[in-house]
Amino acid sequence: MSTAASSTWTPTREQAEGSRLRAFLRSLGVEDVAGANLVARAEPERFWAAVADDIGIDWQRRFDVAMDTSEGLPWTRFWVGGELNFTAGAVDRWAMRTPDHDALVWEGDDGEVRRLTYRELRDEVARAVAALQRLGVGRGEAVGLCMPMLVETVALFLACAHLGAIVVPLFSGYGAGAIATRLRDCDAKVLCVTDGFLRRGSVVPAKQVADEAAAQLPGLRHMLVVHRCDAPVVMQPGRDHFYDELTSSVSETYVPREVTSADDTFMIIYTSGTTGRPKGTVHVHGGFPVKAAQDMAHCFDVLAEDRLLWFTDIGWMMGPWAICGALTIGATLVVYEGVPDHPGPDRLWSLVERHRVSVLGVAPTVVRALMRHGDEPVSAHDLSSLRVLGSSGEPWNPEPWLWFQERVGGGRCPVINYSGGTEISGGIVAGNLLTPLKPCSFAGPVPGMDADVWDEHGRSVRGQVGELVVRAPWPGMTHGFWRDRERYLETYWSRWPDTWVHGDWVEVDGDGLWYIRGRSDDTIKVAGKRLGPAEVESALVAHPAVAEAAAVGVPDALKGEALVAFAVLKPGVEDDSELRAALVRRITDDLGKALAPRAVEIVSELPKTRNAKVLRRVVRAVYLGSDPGDLTSLENRSAIEALERVRPG
Repeated sequence: MSTAASSTWTPTREQAEGSRLRAFLRSLGVEDVAGANLVARAEPERFWAAVADDIGIDWQRRFDVAMDTSEGLPWTRFWVGGELNFTAGAVDRWAMRTPDHDALVWEGDDGEVRRLTYRELRDEVARAVAALQRLGVGRGEAVGLCMPMLVETVALFLACAHLGAIVVPLFSGYGAGAIATRLRDCDAKVLCVTDGFLRRGSVVPAKQVADEAAAQLPGLRHMLVVHRCDAPVVMQPGRDHFYDELTSSVSETYVPREVTSADDTFMIIYTSGTTGRPKGTVHVHGGFPVKAAQDMAHCFDVLAEDRLLWFTDIGWMMGPWAICGALTIGATLVVYEGVPDHPGPDRLWSLVERHRVSVLGVAPTVVRALMRHGDEPVSAHDLSSLRVLGSSGEPWNPEPWLWFQERVGGGRCPVINYSGGTEISGGIVAGNLLTPLKPCSFAGPVPGMDADVWDEHGRSVRGQVGELVVRAPWPGMTHGFWRDRERYLETYWSRWPDTWVHGDWVEVDGDGLWYIRGRSDDTIKVAGKRLGPAEVESALVAHPAVAEAAAVGVPDALKGEALVAFAVLKPGVEDDSELRAALVRRITDDLGKALAPRAVEIVSELPKTRNAKVLRRVVRAVYLGSDPGDLTSLENRSAIEALERVRPG
C-alpha cells in the first residue's frame, strides 16, 4: 500500500496541547505515548489506576488492587475488590450533575427525531428496568437485545446492567437461525425486539423473524416488543408483551442499582468466524466500559460537550462501545436507525449538520460508497461542527482516506484510525491528537496496549509485515468465551507464551506510523510472496473507474495461489475488455508483474456487513463454489448472486 511521503495532517498547537491525551501524559510525568507505555509495562498498577482516575470512573467502592495476574495472563483480573455498576457513571451521576445536558439524540430512517437529556434518559432507563423486572429478569440472567438503534435499545441495554443482568446484543438484521443459535448458547430467557423497523423507507418484519427464532428456543420465557412502526404482529399470550404496556404505569420510585463487582459479567457479544459456532465474548462492568471510555478520551479526545455519531448497529462491537464510552464521559450520543444514503446520497452529511455532530465514525467502505456521488452532497451541508473523524472495521485505501479528511473534515480534522476488536473492547492501535498522520496510518498502540509486530519466529520487526501481538493484559480484554475456556486459549494465546496473537498483519514504517495490512487469514501468497488484499484494492480504487474493490487468493497449481480481484464500477462506467486490461495494468504497475492477477472480475456489489465491512472470505468461497461459512452477518445477500455470475465455469 502506498502512503504519502510526508504528513497529511499535523495537529495544531491548540489541538495537541488542549487534548485529553496531553493532560493524561502530564499526569504520568511523561512526554509522549511511548513514555506512557513504558510506565504501563514497568508499573501497571500505577498506570491503570491513573487511567481510571483520568476518565473519572464512578466507583461504588474503590478497588484494592488494579491488576491481578495470579491465575495467568489470559485470566487477568482488574480492579480487584472494586464495586462498579457502569450505569452509575454513565447515567445516574450525570442525571444529578448535568440533568439538562443532552444525553441521547435519535433520528429514524423516516426523519423522526427524539432528544433526551440525562434526566430524561435516567427516567427512560427506569421504565426499561421496570419492564424487565416484570418479566422476572434479575442478576445474572441473559437478555437478548435484537433491535435497531433506537432510544429504547439504549435504555434496555443500560437497564440490563442496572439490574446486574447480562445483555446479549444481536445484529438487527439477523435471521431466525442466527438469533436462536446465540440465545441458546447463553440460555437467554428474554428477547427484546421491535414490531418492525424501517430500512430505506420499507418495513422490516422484525417480530416475525423473532417468532421463528423463538420456535427454536424452548427455554425462552418472554419476548418484549417495542412499538416502532406499527407493523402487524402476532402476540403469543403469556410470552409476548408490549414495552409501552409494561411501562405505562411505572411509578416514580427509583429502583436501586444492583451492587456489582468490577469483574461481574454485564455483556456477552458474539463474533463469527469462518468455521465453528459463534464465539461468545464475555465482558465485565470494569472492562468493556472502561476501555471504551479510555479510548474515546485518549484517542478521539471526546469531551462532555461533544456529540458522537458512530454509524453502527447494536450487534456490532461499536454499538455498545459508543453507548458505554460516550455516556461514561457525559457526552451526547447520536444514534441513527437508517442507512447513510437514504433518501439521498447526502443523508449522513445532513445528520452531521442537523445534530451538530463533532465526532463522526464510519467504516472506510461507507466512505468509498459515498464518494461515488461526488463532492456536491458533502459541500451542500455545513460540517463545521466536526472536529474529529474516526474509522474502524477494515483497512483504508489512500484515495478515500484523503477524500474523507479533505472533503468531509476540511483538512483540519484528524482521521483517527482505530483497530482492535470485540474481544479487545476497543482498539489495539489508533491515531491520536498528538501525532502527525499519513493516509491510512495509525499513530501506534493505544496508551497501555503493549502491542508489537512479530515475524514468524516471534522477533520484533520494523519495515516489514508481521503479526500484531499484545504482550500484556489490559482492562477490556474478554474474560474468555462463554462456556468455552479452551477455545479462547487456543484462539489467542496458543502460538507464543503469554502473548495475545490478534490475527492482523501490520507494518511499522520509518516514521514509526503503523498500518493494518489485512487479516492474517485474508493474506494472499503468490509464488511465495505474501500479499495483503488492501494493497491490491488500493491500486484498483485509485483508478477513476472503480468505486470499490476486493482481492482474494485462489488455488493455483504452479504458484500455490493466484490473485483474483473484484471491482465495482462507478455509475456510468461501462465494462469492457479495454477497461479490464487497464485495471490489470494498474495492479502490476503498483505491485509488480510477478503479482499480476489471474483475473479482474467486474461485479455489481460486494458482500458486506451492516457496518459496511467487506467479507472477503465470502467473496473467495462463492467464487470458488465452496461453503462460505457463517453468513449471519451478511447484509446484502444479492451480492452472492453477483459473485455467482462471474464464477469460473
